[in-house]
Amino acid sequence: MRIRTTLVWCALLCGAFHFPSASRAAEWAAYRGPSQNGISSETAWKVPASAAREVWKAQVGIGTSSMTVSGGRLFTMGHLEGKDVVQCVEAETGREVWRYALAVSLDPNLFEGGPRSTPTVAGGVVYTLSHEGHLLCLKAADGKLLWQKHLVKDFGGKKPEWGYSGSPTVSGDAVYVDCGGEGASTLALNRHTGEVIWKSGSHGAGYATPLIVGAGAQRSLVLFKADALVGCDLQTGRELWRFPWKTSYDINAATPLVVGEGRFLITSGYNTGAAVVAVDSGEARQVWRANVLRAHINSPVWVNGAVFGIDGNTGGGNLVCVDPATGQKRWEERSVKGGALISAAGKLIVVSEKGDLVIAEANPEGFRPLHRQLVLTRRTWAQPTLSEGLLYLRDNQGQLVCLDLR
Repeated sequence: MRIRTTLVWCALLCGAFHFPSASRAAEWAAYRGPSQNGISSETAWKVPASAAREVWKAQVGIGTSSMTVSGGRLFTMGHLEGKDVVQCVEAETGREVWRYALAVSLDPNLFEGGPRSTPTVAGGVVYTLSHEGHLLCLKAADGKLLWQKHLVKDFGGKKPEWGYSGSPTVSGDAVYVDCGGEGASTLALNRHTGEVIWKSGSHGAGYATPLIVGAGAQRSLVLFKADALVGCDLQTGRELWRFPWKTSYDINAATPLVVGEGRFLITSGYNTGAAVVAVDSGEARQVWRANVLRAHINSPVWVNGAVFGIDGNTGGGNLVCVDPATGQKRWEERSVKGGALISAAGKLIVVSEKGDLVIAEANPEGFRPLHRQLVLTRRTWAQPTLSEGLLYLRDNQGQLVCLDLR
């Protein structure tokens, strides 16, 4: 058996696809942003001429949870003093507004441990999921617990080896989670009460966040399970289609990326590679498959007709550009190692695994760097967050930094 490398678990879209939107364009209220694709619509920011100014920094605890921003507040999770802590701070100042602590193990399984998923904010409430399966609904104003469920104890969920890592996905009156239980692989719960709307399937949970696609009555839920990409009816949970995708240790962690009408790019580490899957009339077929992009944890972005992502497992991997139509690698940049990225205004905003902020043109013709700055000094897996011209970066040990890009 191969030695497991450090774990884990964890544009512009075609008009036929519709995603939940934030109340304001500048908000980033869910993992991967308001359109679940890592693309920010912000334009009120610029590439720094020199080092970006640090506005504030804070210690938020061990973990790889990213940051969400809504209503002028930032939400994240970390492991502090033996507990998982959901934290709410003022986005402009970093001043703590409230915190909610829960007894959860650190579980440093070949990495630092701590919370893996990212808080989701919708309708004045915050939804969080611990790696052990605690699903919480908290009031965004003051952190008051409104309801809670446990994926393992309440629904028979089977926790993946490295813990639940996908973030809760909210649409309408439902919150969707990848549970992995027998007869409850996927759950739709009433987001106001936590009561079951539907549960379906019996396949193992993956590490990715559920994705909502489609428009009107054609909307569906797409999940990257432990061994397949699956589409489900949003209202009933009925499986619509399935595309097998086996990865070493069942680590399917990067959220699927929509790259055209009925087309999804999926990618996994351990030399598994990437593929574009086309779905039509209930059938899923492979358009292409290649080892041009092997994203271990973090998802790529689709910008200017090209896909940009980190190719390789944690501890290495290079920034690459891939043609989603053919699977051809357009270019590879070895100076950007590991980490995560988002995009805004036609630019790539990347944080390397070593904590370098790199801003570059999203150019299919070649790597065009515009800014590079060392911001963090320890291993960094969390996706950057951009809101109201402020950029938030966080390392696995819990150092959270706010930079001014206004």
